[in-house]
Amino acid sequence: MKRFILRQIALPAIMALASSTLLSAQKTDYNEVGKQVSVLLQNNHFSDVKWNKDLSDKFLDTYLRELDPRRMYFLQSDIDRFKTDYAPRLHDMLLRKTSITAAEDIYQTYISRAKESMELVNATLDEPFEFTKNETIELSRKDAPWPKDEASWKQLWHLNVKDAVLSETLRREQFARLAIEQGKADPLATEKPPLEIVRLRYQRKLRSITDADADAIATRFLAAVSSTLDPHSFYMNDRQNAQFDSQMKNQFVGIGVEIRTEDDGATVIKGISVGGPAEKQGELKLNDRIVGVDPQNTGHFTDIHFMSIDQVSDLIRGEENTPVRLKVEPSGGAPGITKMITITRGQVETKNEQASAEIIEKKDEKGIARKLGWITLPSFYGHSENRESGSASHVEKLLRRLMEEKIDGLVIDLRGNGGGSLPEVCRMAGLFIKRGPVVQIKKQLAPIEVIDSQLRAPVYQGPLIILIDKTSASASEILAGALQDHNRAIIVGDSSSYGKGTVQEIKYVAPMMPFFAYSEKAGTVKVTIKKFYRPSGESTQIQGVRSDIVLPSIYDSPEIGEGHWDNCLSFDTIRKAPDLAPLDRNHLFLPRLQELSAGRNQHNIELIYTREDIAEMKKLMQDNKSSLNKAVREQEYSLARDKSVTRNKERIARFDQMAQEDRRSLAFYKVTLDDVAAKKPLIPYDPTQEDQAYMRRAKDKTAALDDAPKWPSGMDYVKRESLNIVVDLAQITESAHMAGILKKNG
Repeated sequence: MKRFILRQIALPAIMALASSTLLSAQKTDYNEVGKQVSVLLQNNHFSDVKWNKDLSDKFLDTYLRELDPRRMYFLQSDIDRFKTDYAPRLHDMLLRKTSITAAEDIYQTYISRAKESMELVNATLDEPFEFTKNETIELSRKDAPWPKDEASWKQLWHLNVKDAVLSETLRREQFARLAIEQGKADPLATEKPPLEIVRLRYQRKLRSITDADADAIATRFLAAVSSTLDPHSFYMNDRQNAQFDSQMKNQFVGIGVEIRTEDDGATVIKGISVGGPAEKQGELKLNDRIVGVDPQNTGHFTDIHFMSIDQVSDLIRGEENTPVRLKVEPSGGAPGITKMITITRGQVETKNEQASAEIIEKKDEKGIARKLGWITLPSFYGHSENRESGSASHVEKLLRRLMEEKIDGLVIDLRGNGGGSLPEVCRMAGLFIKRGPVVQIKKQLAPIEVIDSQLRAPVYQGPLIILIDKTSASASEILAGALQDHNRAIIVGDSSSYGKGTVQEIKYVAPMMPFFAYSEKAGTVKVTIKKFYRPSGESTQIQGVRSDIVLPSIYDSPEIGEGHWDNCLSFDTIRKAPDLAPLDRNHLFLPRLQELSAGRNQHNIELIYTREDIAEMKKLMQDNKSSLNKAVREQEYSLARDKSVTRNKERIARFDQMAQEDRRSLAFYKVTLDDVAAKKPLIPYDPTQEDQAYMRRAKDKTAALDDAPKWPSGMDYVKRESLNIVVDLAQITESAHMAGILKKNG
């Protein structure tokens, strides 16, 4: 996953003694960095790793898998040589400060094979294609054998290029067919021919491989070494660490744009932050193409053709209040015509990634309305220097605003939330439970640490649903697991969450470097130092948090989750937190809620569709092959299209009825952090309209051909059923209060 639990460690003041002029002329000794990374991992990793030949062999396997995950570039003869030369001794080379020699040797072979493969690509693309044979390719080659010789290697590349051309050709034909069916213009009619697009894609891949400098090669190797111990330990260079820090803080210094690299190598503006530097300057537009960047505004442009997104971002970002100059081809303008745009960099808050809320007013058959709160939390972001800008503070502000409106129940939506800050999730749990254990943390050779919530009394004590899916991970699992163990909330969603039960800490390499060594760019290691456990003592590792009421989505697949990764740590349990005092589980009325939900979903057509799609996906993964016969692929498309058309017809009629019912029974009110700060009254809004309050985004040019009917009120069946469940919980809880079964919360 892309966001993790961490604690920052400050660089010691002694680093400031070095002369910046002298340091700028030096280069990082990555052999020395490799030694210190090895020491850090040995001394800190949770698994108390044994630094030996067995681990060395795994280092090599991880590095090769990171470079060539589909096993298409290296030959078996290459692998045999690497195994002979390096597999028995990489662990020792790291400690003896010679490991980068191995990393560069392997990478130079990778470059040579990449150049040779590009020759094969060009030769294949220059030949006529025949799509009538009964040939197939493997969809996943993760566990496939390496090509045994040059002949099998060439055949592998030939088939994959053929697949790329067939896929692109069918994509064009499918969109053209849809355009004709709908009486619209073909949005891809002006694109380059399929053969040229495929050639450009392979050229971009080759460029990304050959452009790697010594720093990039060393970074990839040391990242592979770190992740051999577990999927979440990772070496990061300065740029990666800065990006990680920006993600955690939800802010960065730049111009406030989202960019994407196109097949032809250009970088296209796909989003502009509202109120950001680019929007304030006013000249840059959506779908403009950036072809050059002058980072210091000195008149010297860097050609960014075929550059990676990370490289382009590095050029555009910089220090606050400094100018960056862009060479831009305006959207809709004549090809080759450019203009220069100078923008002053500034702080950009990614507000679209912040917590947000809404109130959904839902009337029952008798016309009795209930106000239901819905808080969406994309991540557990936090700022060590400013608690008020963290996710816990934001959720509390939104929560108190919802409570002012006297909500009858609350849903916290953690779908897609990959985690984040440990302190933030512990503070957030206190909004819903009295002071008590939130998470237990185990470190090797140390007592188990129990972290309690910090508030004496919860802020909100009403009916509560936590909505998860398979991508809810780490801090999301801490919150969901704690509230489930305290019997404070009903967990709803996929069968379980992601299953990441480990804690990482950022360790700076610079303090470990020799005194006179250049250490300014030594990087950091995000190392797994602990495992976290629920208050009940169960780990979330691999198993995740299980839903009380399961509403499966397409994510409910065996290919998603911690257990799918190599080198993941195992599941285990510890003792229950001594001061865990859960509420009475009977007061969640779970059997009745499960019964009511099952009754509604017994004949739910969307659940039937979802289960069919999951079954098809599992079969596809099991078969692991795709035909290169165009007639077969067209038949597959035809069957998929027929199924889609049939479903769409059914949905149109059903959605029309739902829309009529929604107009009668539902009202929506958006609540943002800006609204709370300005103390704005509730204003009705249309949830079907795209929210561009914080980010204006370009539309995909093929989006107009999507003939799937949109969910009424922008609510899919998971959101609708979650609202039904919280209404049930509110009604049953209210009835229990009236009957004297429960004491009314204050």
